[in-house]
Amino acid sequence: MGALADHQNSIYLQGLGDVVPALPTDLTKLEGLAERSLSAQAFGYVAGSAGSESTARANRAAFERWRIVPRMLRDVADRDLSVEVLGTAMPSPVLLAPIGVQSIFHPDGELAVARAAAAEGLPMVLSTASSYTIEDVAEANGGGPRWYQLYWPKDRDLAVSFLERAKAAGYTALVVTLDTFTLAWRPRDLDQAYLPFLRGIGVANYFSDPVFQKAVGGPVTDANRDMAILHWVANFGNPRLTWDDLIFLRDHWDGPIALKGIQHPDDARQAVDAGMDGVIVSNHGGRQVDGAIASLDALPGVVDAVRDQAAVLFDSGIRTGADVAKAIALGAKAVLVARPYAYGLALGGQAGVQHVLRCLQAELELTMALAGVSRPGELNPETLVRT
Repeated sequence: MGALADHQNSIYLQGLGDVVPALPTDLTKLEGLAERSLSAQAFGYVAGSAGSESTARANRAAFERWRIVPRMLRDVADRDLSVEVLGTAMPSPVLLAPIGVQSIFHPDGELAVARAAAAEGLPMVLSTASSYTIEDVAEANGGGPRWYQLYWPKDRDLAVSFLERAKAAGYTALVVTLDTFTLAWRPRDLDQAYLPFLRGIGVANYFSDPVFQKAVGGPVTDANRDMAILHWVANFGNPRLTWDDLIFLRDHWDGPIALKGIQHPDDARQAVDAGMDGVIVSNHGGRQVDGAIASLDALPGVVDAVRDQAAVLFDSGIRTGADVAKAIALGAKAVLVARPYAYGLALGGQAGVQHVLRCLQAELELTMALAGVSRPGELNPETLVRT
């Protein structure tokens, strides 16, 4: 048995002393528990999606359409789930997706997630919309692998400052989210009239930035707080960006760059043509376009378009180890998990996040082994059948 799947044995062994897991090992049950634990505003923010939430439902339905076909007598005793993606080695093809305003789920927010990710050796991707600064999260993450996610602001000098701070703080890869240049129509948030940024939550990287502070007359205090929030509103997204603007990123970031939000093969080809190192097939967990294509349905076309010219990663809808296996089988090099670890954070802080990561990886390894596969590279479309 591999090291990741040993988590299963540790749970059973602790049971001999009548110790049971503090949280469910079926990670799909965490959402219901989180709903009872969080405020209506916080839960709506993390669980909600755009419009009628049909895209979020489509993400899950897409996973159900693909079924794993187990193969027998394949010698899966020696198992290794480790991969290297965009220059980052990791024990399994799993990253922690960027999620903003995590302090609304738990007071330690991104700091707890950074510590959990480092403890498990998995890369975390820090959101620009973090409750804590780039530097504070890096300190909490210690020697763990970390990437930085950019919401590209209108102010180019501010964008450069974010990139310079991230590079100086040891973030090795850049994830640029393309699909959120404006917030979508999100009824759960609208019904609560709740946007945390307007309350000064999730703007730590802005308020701490020297370029931002200069624009609002100095460090953000009670005296200029309203001005600072209005300046955030004015700069958050830039709908005028085009493919030509990617040259700007290359001029200011010397590490790997992955574009997040790619769903059309032609966009994937343009990313390759622009010299990007990776694309992340994602519909933002259904949070941006209601009625959009499920990300898993978009994945094969993007993989075929990119081939080996860039790394293809995947997010949107991952809930179980079997989901991870399906995405890898359809061509993703790694997946980004999001809501499950946010629920773990809400329910147990750092320990809750680690519980989610350990369960997800153990289930992935066991699912692969029982399907006759011992390494991620052995997963392929023949592992699955579409129903």
